[in-house]
Amino acid sequence: VQTYLQVRPAVQTYLQVRPAVVVIELFPFGRRKFKEELIALLDETRRSPRPIVATSVRDLLVGRGADQQKHDDRARELVDAYFDLVLVHTDPRFATLDETFRPTHRLTKPVCHTGFVVPGAPAGVSIAHGDGILVSGGGGRFAERLYLCAIDAHDRLGSTAPPMTIVAGPLCPDDAYARVREAAGRRQSIDVWRTVADLCEAMRRAAVSVSQCGYNTALDIVRAAVPALVVPFNDNGDSEQTDRAQRLERLNAVRMFRGSLEGGALAEAIRDVMRFSPAPTELDMNGAERTSTMLRVALEEKWRGPVRPASAALKGPPHV
Repeated sequence: VQTYLQVRPAVQTYLQVRPAVVVIELFPFGRRKFKEELIALLDETRRSPRPIVATSVRDLLVGRGADQQKHDDRARELVDAYFDLVLVHTDPRFATLDETFRPTHRLTKPVCHTGFVVPGAPAGVSIAHGDGILVSGGGGRFAERLYLCAIDAHDRLGSTAPPMTIVAGPLCPDDAYARVREAAGRRQSIDVWRTVADLCEAMRRAAVSVSQCGYNTALDIVRAAVPALVVPFNDNGDSEQTDRAQRLERLNAVRMFRGSLEGGALAEAIRDVMRFSPAPTELDMNGAERTSTMLRVALEEKWRGPVRPASAALKGPPHV
């Protein structure tokens, strides 16, 4: 038993805490490399006293290419076998689960679109420049090319270009971070930072944002209402960020970079976005509070017996 728990820390934690609610991010829609441990955890949750078990996903799922149907069907089987509900952290006017998840047979468990999940109020000043170009790449793991290209683009913008700040991100590899700092050199108009306290607040204080288009970055852009150029990460056929960028562009919330990423083209795109005014959006950003409400309702139903579906905690019709 001890060896079993040592290799399955999630199970060990569950047995120690015995939570009333278990929320697993992304699995079984993703997180395949953790499948063995997560299935072991899910097996434990089927023992009495059984908690409410939910899986949570973001707005768009990553495509699986030729294996898509097999992947979706297997995920559906696991959801129906182990979970009580699916929480989708998006505004259904922006995206719904069935746009990127299409199993042969429909899920039998409730699918609840919670609205987007964003942090609370900005923490305050977090960057030196208040009117420059802010370049970011989410966690930064795959953003070195964007950062180096942005430095080249800044040179091409000429002497009147606004100052540029590059926020490399906490996951940017140390060697990549060093190369970006070296490329920026001694230019007084370009700063390279590892992180900032609040990226959304930094965007609010910038004249232009240039970034990738991951979930958190995209929501920071929308909340900051900053003129934004997004350069979606699309290596290895990953279409999630491109899909998100296209949806935001249709809302006139961003401009999306197209074509080969090189300094001249990026400089021209930055010039264009300097003249761009994003349209206000009415996307639902209340996902954190609504998620809490949904789980509380599901738990109350379990204790008292079914009265109404948990999805009724959402405003408007449930998306099931």
